[in-house]
Amino acid sequence: MDKVVIKSPEQIALMRESGRLLASVFTMLDDFIQPGVTTLAINDKVEDYIVNTLHARPASKGQYDYEFVLNTSVNEVVCHGIPRADQKLTSKDIVNVDITLEKNGFIADSSKMYVMPEANGLATRLVESTYQAMWRGIRSVKPGATLGDIGHAIQSYSENLGYSVVREYCGHGIGEEMHEEPSVLHYGLPTMGLELKAGMTFTIEPMINQGSAKTKTKKDGWTVVTRDKKLSAQWEHTVLVTESGFEVLTLRPDEQELVS
Repeated sequence: MDKVVIKSPEQIALMRESGRLLASVFTMLDDFIQPGVTTLAINDKVEDYIVNTLHARPASKGQYDYEFVLNTSVNEVVCHGIPRADQKLTSKDIVNVDITLEKNGFIADSSKMYVMPEANGLATRLVESTYQAMWRGIRSVKPGATLGDIGHAIQSYSENLGYSVVREYCGHGIGEEMHEEPSVLHYGLPTMGLELKAGMTFTIEPMINQGSAKTKTKKDGWTVVTRDKKLSAQWEHTVLVTESGFEVLTLRPDEQELVS
């Protein structure tokens, strides 16, 4: 990959629009995702909405020969869950929906956990804790901070709660390409790693496990699961380094109070 791309004000404006549109996809999904819905139905609903309502492009489709527009990672699936017609959500499931969207040449990437109504308390706690871990990472973003600061904020919070941080997968720079430099690890040491500069855009997307951090890839070559079959959760936002701190480009309406 090339070096880290510092976005111009014009490019940032386009990324902000892609992020706004992607946030609206999750708002649309909030009432749709419920027990009995198949993960393929979620995929098809999102594809129709992105293409026909938002007049944008689902950036994941065709990437690495992937034929779907999103990933649906249920329960012990860490990431890259493939939507399936024969996979119905049950009343006890948790599911991560990971979506990318491109508009006017720039890509936004975000994921959200959905907790079904009868999911147990331990599952709900994992999902909420992972969300808080992501926000600790986001709030450490500012010019002069480092990638290690982000990783340490996430790792220390999660491990103090008894969880483990998946290490094989990380956040990434994003812009005209879905995956740009830098790699954004969700563990690390304060002050270490690349120094953040205004105009950088990247994702923060911690994957946090109930048990061991160890993962394995299923025979389909895509789906990643926990080795111990315990639950995993993930949240993701696309973040801009501003002159004074950060801006979450994929911020959803229900999250406005978190940055106000």
